[in-house]
Parts: sequence; structure tokens; C-alpha cells
Amino acid sequence: MGEKHIMDQWIERPFDWVTVGLAAVVLLLLIRNLVLGSKLKKLRKSYTQFMSGTGVEGLEDIIIQMQERLSAQEEHQRSLKQSISTLNEKVKRKKGNIGIHRYNAFAERGSDLSFSLAVINDEKDGMVLSGIHGRDETFVYAKPLKEGQSAYALTPEEIEAINLALRQDK
Repeated sequence: MGEKHIMDQWIERPFDWVTVGLAAVVLLLLIRNLVLGSKLKKLRKSYTQFMSGTGVEGLEDIIIQMQERLSAQEEHQRSLKQSISTLNEKVKRKKGNIGIHRYNAFAERGSDLSFSLAVINDEKDGMVLSGIHGRDETFVYAKPLKEGQSAYALTPEEIEAINLALRQDK
């Protein structure tokens, strides 16, 4: 009978169950609040270290300075690209490809003492210098080139020297 009496008390007092349940919820919320407080403290410490005490106003100044530096660097990069492009065009026009072809101008006597020397750029502008070596003397001829052609007739040896100069670029 004593057991029934205890059960009757619990059933008759439903507010006791509610009170116990609410106490458990409050306890859980308190624990959660302590955990979140600890995490917030760690986050504040990290934020303070990251900001080095500069504050929000300091952060805005830093961002503005970084944007200004970035703009200046982008302008400098554009300038460098333009300079490189200009230099590439100048280099292409320089006469730096050289081809030399030695040959025997007179097959029946002598040796490969005659030559044709081509000095041209990537656009095939430049000159061909030819030396015809004979027994007693050497004759030297120069022919200007524009786009691989000359106003003067080119010999097969001179054409070979031009082709050799063009192959050096590859």
C-alpha cells in the first residue's frame, strides 16, 4: 500500500515532473552556455592576435592601402607588358640571323674559298655579302634584302646562305 501511495502522490502532483524536467533543461543550457563562452574567449584571443590591436578603423586603412598598392602594381605590370611587346618588335627587326655558305666558284681549280654571307632579321630584311675568290684576286659584292628579295639577281649560293640564316631562328 505504501507503493501505491507514492505513485498517487506523483500522479496527483504533475507540476513536480515539470519542475524536474525544467531543472534538467536549465542545467543543459547552463553547460552549453559555458562551452560557448569558452569558444568565444578563444575566438576573441585569435581575433586580437590577428588584428594586432589595430581595431576596425585600422583594418579599413590597411585594406585601402592594399587596394592602392594593388592598383599601382597592376599599372606597373601593364607598363612592363607594353615594354616587353615593344622590345619583341625591335628584336624581330634586328639583323641577327647569320648564314654562311662556302663554295668553290671555279670547279676546275681552287677550293672552297668563295662565300656568301647573309645577315637578316626575322622579316627577311638585311643583306647578302658574297666574295668570289679567284686565283689572283677576290671580288666582294653586297646586295640588300627586303622580305627575302633583292633588287639584284641572287645566285643559288646567296639563296642558300639566306636559307641557312632563316633556319638558325628555329
